[in-house]
Amino acid sequence: MSNIKRIAVLTSGGDAPGMNAAIRAVVRTSVYHDLHVYGVMRGYDGLINGDIRRLEARDVANIIQRGGTILKTARSNRFETTEGRKTAYDNLVANDIDGLVVIGGNGTYAGGLQFMQEYDIPVVGLPGTIDNDLYGTDYSIGFDTAINTAIEAVDKIRDTADSHNRIFFIEVMGRHSGFIALHTGIGSGAGAIFLPEREMNVEDLSESLRKSAKRQKLFNLVIVAEGNKSGETNEIARQIKIMNPEFDVKVTIIGHLQRGGFPTAMDRVLASRMGHSAVQALMRGESGTAIGLINDKITFTPFHDAIHKRKALNEELIRMAEILAM
Repeated sequence: MSNIKRIAVLTSGGDAPGMNAAIRAVVRTSVYHDLHVYGVMRGYDGLINGDIRRLEARDVANIIQRGGTILKTARSNRFETTEGRKTAYDNLVANDIDGLVVIGGNGTYAGGLQFMQEYDIPVVGLPGTIDNDLYGTDYSIGFDTAINTAIEAVDKIRDTADSHNRIFFIEVMGRHSGFIALHTGIGSGAGAIFLPEREMNVEDLSESLRKSAKRQKLFNLVIVAEGNKSGETNEIARQIKIMNPEFDVKVTIIGHLQRGGFPTAMDRVLASRMGHSAVQALMRGESGTAIGLINDKITFTPFHDAIHKRKALNEELIRMAEILAM
């Protein structure tokens, strides 16, 4: 067991539903073990600004169901500098904080890794990102809520697509990762899915849509990840319209709607398990590790691997999606 007595927790980068559940778990697990726990406002910027406040169990009451993060979040250019990290460390020392839990994505982990390498303070990370693209965990905090939000939106778009016999191109988040697009496409019964990880030929899609029309399938839904390799969603839709002037083609971009809202039960439980495990890991003396969940078991992955190793899409799911879209 380590000599950890005071733990700080922060959220960094893009917000994700379930972050509050993770904060709650970190705070209450710390209090249970007679540790002092502090919340850092606005991520690494808050460390530099010294915006650090003591948290008690009552401070995290009634937040498990809330989206966003009560600690706020930010991307910090100053933390990328040597001077910024030195100031952040000095503020931790001034508050006698000897352990840090960071909740966020790849950039958050990278900042935590560099910080712990430069200074003698243990850091543990939780995967808080709707993209679900972090290596070392089957699911990241916020992913389940994001795809449920996206599918709910697509279901409503389906109603108008059916009523008007339209083809809708629906853009979801995912600049470098197609997890949201793939799961949204399967869950909504989409006719095609554009992913960042795979090339998709627009001419092939056009032919597929024409075949569907011949089978009297007069409307269709195409899910497009924002970072797909075939181009912007509006441009893909424009090309399909040029090839098929008879089609009624529309575009909807769901956007940041996917980041907000009440977290699902899965995200609340996932975040709670991870937050609880993060405190226990610090108490055991662990550092530089990312908490994950694989096959429903809590796992620990070195920051370096979580940052640099690629989490691949499930090829069986991609093939299944293609078959079911026929």
